[in-house]
Order: sequence, then structure tokens, then C-alpha cells
Amino acid sequence: MYRELTMFGKTTDELLIQKALAGSERAWFGLVRRYEKRLYNYSLRMTGSPDDAMDILQDVLMSVYRNLSTYRGDGVFAAWLFRIASFRCTDFLRRRGRQFASTDEVDVIDESGPVTGNDMDGNKGLMAMMSRLPTEQKHVIELKFFQHFTFDEIAGQLGISSNTAKSRLYAALKKMREQNENVMMVKEGA
Repeated sequence: MYRELTMFGKTTDELLIQKALAGSERAWFGLVRRYEKRLYNYSLRMTGSPDDAMDILQDVLMSVYRNLSTYRGDGVFAAWLFRIASFRCTDFLRRRGRQFASTDEVDVIDESGPVTGNDMDGNKGLMAMMSRLPTEQKHVIELKFFQHFTFDEIAGQLGISSNTAKSRLYAALKKMREQNENVMMVKEGA
């Protein structure tokens, strides 16, 4: 089912999954460390709230832990993982009755290591523009530009066609460009 692979000395997701399923806590925590910042940042950009993002991160990790045995290995693990995160974020936003969140005090963290409060770097302008997008468009922007998935992978994660993913991306980019132009005109007029 899973291949025991390492690439240039780096343990693959498949090997970590296999070991985690065999009961290795070290392998499980290896998977967590590998993806926790990306998942946190994804949730943060979707919700606009560090506390909500941390709650979603914990929910996603618990779900993955409970359901890791259902991962069949016939696709990229990150795509499977972010599909779960996408569902959790969408459910959260739906329950909260909001389509987007304020990003006034939100910083995105460096994704190269474990989640800490010390390494905030932030891009508030981009997050502010993303916060004004409909959830469907925000998902596509996040998955394409921040998680680097292909349109086919995005389509599979969101349960839409590749063409729909492309349309949502281009519509979101158009809205963001218009927002940016409006901000620039206001600044020039001030």
C-alpha cells in the first residue's frame, strides 16, 4: 500500500503514515510538525482569527489522527489533509454565519517550523483583500497560491470541476485587483 521511500535522506509522508499507523508516536508527530504551520496559516487566512485558526488546526489534526487509516495513498497526502482542513474551515464559517472575517490584528507565521507565537511575519494588506472575498474564492486563492496545489487537486479537494476552480480564481484575482486599485486611488486623493 505505501512505499518505504526517502528522498535525499528526507522521510516521505508515506513512510511516516505507515509508521504512525503501526503505532509510532514519533512518526505521527513528524507528520504534525511537517504540516501544522501550513494548516494553521490556511485556517488563519480563512477565518481571520488566531484563536479560531488554532481551534480549527486542533480539530483537523484530531480528525486526521482518527481517520489516518482511511487515507488510501492513491493521491498526495497534503491534498487529502487540506481537503479535511477546507471542510473544517467551511463548516466553521457556516456555523459562525460569516463569509469573511476581520484581519486587523492578524499575522501569518513562518511555515518552516513548529507553531509558536514568536515568529509572526504578516501580510495584512493581502489578508485584508482576501477577507473581502466569498469563501469559495478564498479557498481557491489559498490552495493555489499558498499551498501550491494544481487546479485538478483543488477541484478534487473542493468537489468542483477544474474549470470552476479556474473561474473562481480569476474572479477572485479580479476583485482583489479592483480592491487594490480603489485603495491606491484613495491614497492618491489623500
